Amino acid sequence: MSTQSHVKQLSFLDRYLTLWIFLAMLVGILIGNIVPNMDQKLDALSCGTTNIPLAIGLILMMYPPLTKVQFSKIPTILSKPKLLLVSFFITWIVGPFLMFLLSVLFLKAYPEYMTGLIVIGLAPCIAMVIVWNELADGNRELVAGLVGINSLLQVFFFSSYAYFYLEIVLPYFGVKGLHLNISMLEIAQTVGVYLGIPFVLAVLSRSLLIKQKGEEWFTKRFIPFVSPITLISLLFTIIVMFSLKGKMMLSIPMDVLTIAIPLVIYFAVMFVLMFLTARWMGANYADTAALSFTASGNNFELAIAVSIGVFGLHSGEAFAGVVGPLVEVPALILLVKLAQFWRKKWFTNPS
Repeated sequence: MSTQSHVKQLSFLDRYLTLWIFLAMLVGILIGNIVPNMDQKLDALSCGTTNIPLAIGLILMMYPPLTKVQFSKIPTILSKPKLLLVSFFITWIVGPFLMFLLSVLFLKAYPEYMTGLIVIGLAPCIAMVIVWNELADGNRELVAGLVGINSLLQVFFFSSYAYFYLEIVLPYFGVKGLHLNISMLEIAQTVGVYLGIPFVLAVLSRSLLIKQKGEEWFTKRFIPFVSPITLISLLFTIIVMFSLKGKMMLSIPMDVLTIAIPLVIYFAVMFVLMFLTARWMGANYADTAALSFTASGNNFELAIAVSIGVFGLHSGEAFAGVVGPLVEVPALILLVKLAQFWRKKWFTNPS
């Protein structure tokens, strides 16, 4: 009985989630413009390049989905080597190159914004993808495995990718090459904050609570109790993000739109490409959704941290990084709706 009511509650929230998100955006913009010096007050709540309210929101947002992951099943993703290879090819080869092309095509006249978008394209999402996958009923174990692997790849290869695209490839398009000086340790710290903390909390919760209370109590009582935290934290994070940059968005709306256009194209192309490819390869819906959201999102937290650290807090590169998640949230919510539509249309056995 309680399980059924929980499912109904989630379906109600999912049905109107787009409305809640746009209302949260509006509230954030209003707060940012009405409350005196709101952006400065939020900026003051930062440790280095990490904004503490945003970090708390993101960590709380990812904790409930990660508690649902049966970590012992993650190694089973290795039983699908073809899907994994295609996923890594689209995510790590096609994705960065596509973002590079879109950045040069749309933003060559705005070199700072162009550079900011290129930096965004260098690393796949390791945070919000868990939330989008959860909302779309994707394979939790698969997405957790992919996120873990992508996190390690970012630590080892982000700097090399930045060197390749910004110093070697950029001059071929008539733009002066740029140098990014960021260490593996700095990248590892960012990954550790946004992924490591909720991951460790989730592993400890599963291990300790199942041992003390049993798996049935954990599944039927604890998970329904913490699940709403994801949506509440998502709305809180959106309000904070839009409060932080609400004034700037209204002062230069055309700049926001200029940055948003290539981002929306990128999200749509990457999602559709991965979804259709996985379906063509015979993957089930849960795997297809997990692969598609992993491919379409980006690690904006890392991109923002890099842009602020290298170019400065008030640089165009940092502004492009901040616009990224503001565009990603409504775009990915629409892609969740698209995934659910295709689920009904194309998958006779959605589970």
